[in-house]
Amino acid sequence: MQFIDRLSQITPGYQAIVCDVWGVIHNGEWSFPAASKALEKAGADGLAVILVTNAPRRADRIIEQLGGLGVLSTAYDRVVTSGDATRGVIAEGPRRIFHIGKDIEQTVYEELDVELCEEREADAIVCTGLFNDEVETPADYVEQLRRLRARDLPMICANPDIMVERGTRHIYCAGAIAREYQQMGGRISMAGKPHKPIYDLALREAASLLGHEVDAAKVLAIGDGLLTDVKGAVNSGFDVLYISAGIHALEYGEHGRPDHDALEAWLKKNSVTPVATMPMLA
Repeated sequence: MQFIDRLSQITPGYQAIVCDVWGVIHNGEWSFPAASKALEKAGADGLAVILVTNAPRRADRIIEQLGGLGVLSTAYDRVVTSGDATRGVIAEGPRRIFHIGKDIEQTVYEELDVELCEEREADAIVCTGLFNDEVETPADYVEQLRRLRARDLPMICANPDIMVERGTRHIYCAGAIAREYQQMGGRISMAGKPHKPIYDLALREAASLLGHEVDAAKVLAIGDGLLTDVKGAVNSGFDVLYISAGIHALEYGEHGRPDHDALEAWLKKNSVTPVATMPMLA
């Protein structure tokens, strides 16, 4: 594993980059300009740059958000979201859905033949997140989840992330609700990272840009989440550039300044071998 200062040190030989969004190019409140510049250069060098996010909304909404946060539109070619990948799972499931999450995230149902209804009328659950992730935790949903589990309703989780950083705060995501439901014995379906559908979608986007199939061995994945970005990339056969100052930073040093020995020990403990690591993408 290399400790690097610039993305360009390791991009030669790759055809595509599959890059995480939250925690790598922004934190939900402000963007990281050096990350945009690094991806822009990779694109200028001929790589297809695909942003892959577990956001439970459609790609056009995420592109709007990226622009509002100051992420360069030239930093990426395409955006693939868990929301888009999950739409196929929703379409194949029961029609009457109880939605757990913010109203703004209901765009995931656009043009799908589903009916949003009250809990007692539903045949399935779709969780896009918490209703108010600034103040709520999964503990606030336990009683409701028990009622849903008693009816054996399947849950589709549109964002497998457990937690993300928003500015300087840690915010729970839909994955935390799904984990709670699964621990009760509930049935869970997911299509976002680390699961296969979202990576298949990303590879199709890269192939359409390059005009040919993309060998998994020629793909570099970039991310900070061990159970999502890293696990998903490894399962897909991609090399990984691990961003160490992200969600796991306090596991191996001060935030933003990892101790190299502690980081290597932590990665080894988790059976992870990235090709390279850097604190923040640059």
